[in-house]
Order: sequence, then C-alpha cells, then structure tokens
Amino acid sequence: MNTGTMPTTPEGDLRHDEPMARHTSWRVGGPADAFFRPARIEDLAVFLRDLDPSTPVYWVGLGSNLLVRDGGIRGAVISTTGLLSRLERVGETGVRAEAGVPCTRLARQCARWALGPSAFFSGIPGTVGGALTMNAGAFGGETWDRVVRVEVLSRDGEVRERTPADYEIGYRSVSGPRDEWFLAAHFEFEREEGAGIARLNELVERRKATQPIGLPSCGSVFRNPPGDHAARLIEAAGLKGHRIGGAVVSEKHANFIINEGSATAADIEALIELVQRTVEEVHGVRLRHEVRMIGERS
Repeated sequence: MNTGTMPTTPEGDLRHDEPMARHTSWRVGGPADAFFRPARIEDLAVFLRDLDPSTPVYWVGLGSNLLVRDGGIRGAVISTTGLLSRLERVGETGVRAEAGVPCTRLARQCARWALGPSAFFSGIPGTVGGALTMNAGAFGGETWDRVVRVEVLSRDGEVRERTPADYEIGYRSVSGPRDEWFLAAHFEFEREEGAGIARLNELVERRKATQPIGLPSCGSVFRNPPGDHAARLIEAAGLKGHRIGGAVVSEKHANFIINEGSATAADIEALIELVQRTVEEVHGVRLRHEVRMIGERS
C-alpha cells in the first residue's frame, strides 16, 4: 500500500550539523549532516524519496544502544521522537505498537491489559523500532518471540507489511530487506490475569537494584556468550570501576559503561575495546558488543 497523497515539501524539523550528543543515551556524539524529525509519516516518505540515493540514512529513537563517534555522521538521521507513538490493542490478545513507543511503555500497557508474557520489555531501554532492529531482549524474553507482522517504510516512500519469515532472526541480530525501516509491530500475546502486573513490578525492582539506572549509558554493552554472562566475565577480569577518560565500567553492573559527564565517544569505544582484550586474555572468550557504532572518528 502507499502512504496516500504526498506533500510536495515535507513538513517537520530539519536541522543541519545537529550534535548527536543531544539524542543519545550516552550523551556523546558529533554532528549529523542532516537531522530530520518529520511531522507525519507522509512527510517522512517524501523526505526519504527525495534524498540522494547515495546518502546514508540512520534512524534514532531514544538513542540507546547507539554510539555515535565524535566526528559525527555523514548522512541523514531520522528521529522518530513524537511521531511513531501510537500503541493500541487489537482484538483480545493483539497489540500494535509503533516504532517510537518506548519498550517500557509497551510493558506497562500490556500489564494493564493483562497480556503477556510482556514484562521483559521493561528491561529494554529503547523503543520498539530499535528492539525490532536488533531483536532486543531482557530477563529471558526477546522482541521477535511475539511479533506476527511488521509495517515497514522503504526508501522510495512505500509502506508495506512483512512477516517474521521475511527476516533472519537470531540472538541480538535481525537481517532482512535493505533500505527498509520499521514503522510498527503487531504482537500477539496471551491472557495473563494479575500475574502480568506482579511480574512487571518484580522486574522493574530487580532492574533498579542491579543496574545503574539514571546514569548516561546504553544499557548492556556486550552480548552474553553461550552458557555465560558478559557481566560475570568482565567482573572476574577485575574491570569493575576501570576508566578511560570520563567512561567507566559500572561498579553496579559490569556490562554497563557509564559516562560520568566528561566522556567522549572515543573514551567509550576505547574502553569497550580494552574490556574485549582483557576478557579474552583472562578467559579466552571474545565478547561481542551489541551496541551499534556509527559515524566518523574525530
């Protein structure tokens, strides 16, 4: 299907040389050549359609799980903040969530609707769009476990639907058609009377107790290797509290790297690489980071 009557000039907030530190949860990142927050889906479709085909496009929601390097982004950044924010129930057990909906909001609303298992979404610090892109998970649940179909927007401005069969889905990885971006997901849950809210509250409290909530981070930096936990390996390698510049391995949860206020993206990337080297030297395990690194070094 198409997006209807297209505006001749896209409406929205278009900025040039926009500092990405304003739009990432780590609070670091150099300027983007173009930063566009569209007013409507139709405006987004026109913007994408009219871009030079050689211009790279990046989508940003809450900016979690993202490290933008200090040299910034040569290309266009699309912000879904305030646009793709609809969350609605479909039938008895279905939910449609647009890409800009925070995963924590999805978890809370599903608990109110007595639908689950969905409480694990409370442990994902990003939006539905980002969760779809990387098959984000927490507390034993993964995003695509409950997806029945998705709505996507192509670079030529067309909106279409796809099913999980159109993608290769793995642990923290999703690959599918190129130059398409997620607009919304349709989830199918089960009735979960009472237990859903109790489970959500339990996981929220567990997250507060074990993670450095409220400090600039990206959430978990590294994927858990098979049969083990990245945090355990990092802590056992003696890296809790280790720092480079303003970037510090959290004392509370070793799989978090915190910006204490003065960190650069280069500090964070160097600390990520140091953790990888040290853990491999100590344990013989090469940790793979799940954070997406984009942009140019300064």
